[in-house]
Amino acid sequence: MCVGKMDQMPIPAPQEGNERACEGGSQGFSLIFGANKNQPPAAMAKRPILVPTDFSEVADTALNHAVMLGKRAETDVYLAHIVEDKKNVDEGRKKLQKAKEEIQKEDNFEIKTLVRVGDILEDIGDLASELDAALVVMGTKGLRGLQWITGGGALRVVTGSKVPYIITQKKKIGPEGYDDILVPLDLHKETKQKLSLVADASVYFDSRVHILVPKERDEFLRNKLERNMKYASRFFEDKGIPYTTKISEYDSDDFDDGIIAYAKEIDVDLISIMNIPGISLLNLIGGNFVQNVITNDAQIPVLVLNPKEITHINIFGAYMGR
Repeated sequence: MCVGKMDQMPIPAPQEGNERACEGGSQGFSLIFGANKNQPPAAMAKRPILVPTDFSEVADTALNHAVMLGKRAETDVYLAHIVEDKKNVDEGRKKLQKAKEEIQKEDNFEIKTLVRVGDILEDIGDLASELDAALVVMGTKGLRGLQWITGGGALRVVTGSKVPYIITQKKKIGPEGYDDILVPLDLHKETKQKLSLVADASVYFDSRVHILVPKERDEFLRNKLERNMKYASRFFEDKGIPYTTKISEYDSDDFDDGIIAYAKEIDVDLISIMNIPGISLLNLIGGNFVQNVITNDAQIPVLVLNPKEITHINIFGAYMGR
């Protein structure tokens, strides 16, 4: 295990940006966020965090996570409510204003709010693109009670997005953020991109990374998994990031159960999974894998990455593809 101590990434000062009109008011966001800790704040590009809300308990939890991220990065957090009819706009604004005042009082952090007329499943992605959001933090109630985000529709929104999603349930973020991050590895070439994103998050939160691979009986697949695990170990060791490695007691057919069981065992704060379009050699995507992990009964938040869509600068401020 590598046990190097990480330096915290700098927090740049916010700057004013261009305005874009939204239902409920104009919001400014030509935003600043640091990609290189040796650069002055003005030279760095930052992007906001988007939180869709229906004012439910799980949506409030998503906001709790986003506010922690926003405070650390001094980046804007947008709380957005999407209504189906214009007659509900005023009511939505009032609820958003109440939420804004509560966050200001409890967390001493000012969020931005907006109301949009449209369809929640169709408009989250559009809104994230319009805001140039770095991250969407979204609440869900679990497999049998997804409320306003339901089943396959929610998965289509998440897995088809250009923006990473953190999916939360009712468990609030701890005072130190994400201390332990679980990273299940598969056989895909996008693994390097995933590791780069997780490394950024790990450095930012001063986190430990826990690498997990499935038990594999087939020698060819087992050898590939072992090579991937060694690559990941070198990757994190070179960056001075504390990590552990483990081969799961579960094979690839039920690796989702193995991920959740191990996450509980070591009490992680975040699970990072990557959506690979098409059929995986390990069958990780397809069936109910993503849904099972997102709605895990330990209520651990899940970071969902879409490797072919994610843009080159992420919320944690580092460049990918290095």
